[in-house]
Amino acid sequence: MTVRVTTAPLTATAFAPFGDVIEVTGDPDKIINQGQCGRYHDLARLDFTDGRAGISLFNTNPRAFPYQLDMVERHPDGSQAFIPMTQRPFLVVVAPDEGGKPGLPQAFVTRPGQGVNYFRGTWHGVLTPLHGPGLFAVIDRIGEGSNLEEFWFDTPFEIIGG
Repeated sequence: MTVRVTTAPLTATAFAPFGDVIEVTGDPDKIINQGQCGRYHDLARLDFTDGRAGISLFNTNPRAFPYQLDMVERHPDGSQAFIPMTQRPFLVVVAPDEGGKPGLPQAFVTRPGQGVNYFRGTWHGVLTPLHGPGLFAVIDRIGEGSNLEEFWFDTPFEIIGG
């Protein structure tokens, strides 16, 4: 039997156990560049056990609802931030850790312009844009050794739009 998970809008409060929502809200922390730029400072808690932070570009194919979630992954040695390079929403799937395995997934849809930073060790789905192009700046750990753990569900979940 397939379990359905309905998406909710991504909010900082709902996402707090899993990571940071990267977005522009309220007034900027400071005005820079001759008064022409608002700086929203330090929006994500990057966390690495070793190695260094690197910036990569990911270009992935868009997906659609219903979306079949058969696998989640986590990165034990570093956080991972995804910042869309378009003003299009994307699907964010996370799951609490339950004794070293993922619990019941939760699904969110971003507003245009929102990004996410998954805390180190957070179970999450793969990058899932809902529209093309699926171009993202990704900030994560660059270093020796494997920083990836995958978990394949015996029965996939069906993610549906809310």
